[in-house]
Amino acid sequence: MKKIQLIIALCASTLMLAQDNNTTSYTTNRPDGHAPISVMGDHTHNKGEWMVSYRFSTTTMEDLRRANDDVTNESVLLPNGGDYMVTPTEMPMNMHMIGAMYAPTDRLTLMAMGMYMDMTMDHLTAMGGMFTTESSGFGDLSVSAMYKFIDTDSHKWHAQIGLSIPTGTIDNKDVTPASMGNEVILPYPMQIGSGTYDAITAVTYLGQSDYFSWGSQLRGVFRTGENENDYRLGNQLGWNNWIAYRATNWLSVSGRLQGLIQGGIRGANPDLNPAMVITADTSNSGYDALNAGFGFNIYAPELLKGARLGFEYALPLQQNLNGVQLKNQDVITVGLQYSF
Repeated sequence: MKKIQLIIALCASTLMLAQDNNTTSYTTNRPDGHAPISVMGDHTHNKGEWMVSYRFSTTTMEDLRRANDDVTNESVLLPNGGDYMVTPTEMPMNMHMIGAMYAPTDRLTLMAMGMYMDMTMDHLTAMGGMFTTESSGFGDLSVSAMYKFIDTDSHKWHAQIGLSIPTGTIDNKDVTPASMGNEVILPYPMQIGSGTYDAITAVTYLGQSDYFSWGSQLRGVFRTGENENDYRLGNQLGWNNWIAYRATNWLSVSGRLQGLIQGGIRGANPDLNPAMVITADTSNSGYDALNAGFGFNIYAPELLKGARLGFEYALPLQQNLNGVQLKNQDVITVGLQYSF
């Protein structure tokens, strides 16, 4: 109920701003002309315009939760009443994202994005031992098109349709205490790619007044079929809402609220033993969450024409996990965008 109230409150604030008497024409030539840096596909471009971008995000997952309740590491392990030989204790993840956008017309913008990820996962065994596994590599490549179907003075709507191409590996391996020095396949969260061609869809609304900008985006990722390891990741549906205030001509501050539903894994990799470690059991996958983000954009064309710097710190207000999983603690995203 609380997360629904928060979403309604932010949406109501957005609508109030949208109804404000406003003669300002929407422009991206101000710091709040783009959404918070963590929002993907938030804007389109004018005919002939290019934009390249780099984003870095670091995510920390730590401590276990079963549904809405925190649990101890020991309680999920044998022989303390738990079901597993090993549990994760912490998982830091870093992601580097490179993007490019080009507008062949005023209404159509094309976008491509690739990423490189590196992850580590610390573990605790039922015997009290500890070990760490690592995984890194290039992730899936996404290509999409965004079409602006409403464009008034201060309000814009655009739709996005795209495809995620399975260029990321689903066969990353590492050594564990039970593998006797041999590399073995790592569990699902430590794999870089999805292994499937996935559809990406989104609808985005943008509004702007003299000192404020706001937006809302409904975005989905829909998996197709199973990958070569006999499973598929869950579908994802997210609803982002944000408000930004233009504090100066070069600085804006923003607040964002996101409702996120992540489906669980279907199928199973036959090379993984679900009784060995929590992350190899597909019943421990999928969640819904309410996340909040706070950040700023810097846009100073007199110093560097076309460049924009964004920063956001995000944390979960509520997370309901399927089975037992590590909790998401926070996400820090910083990015640089350059248009020409």
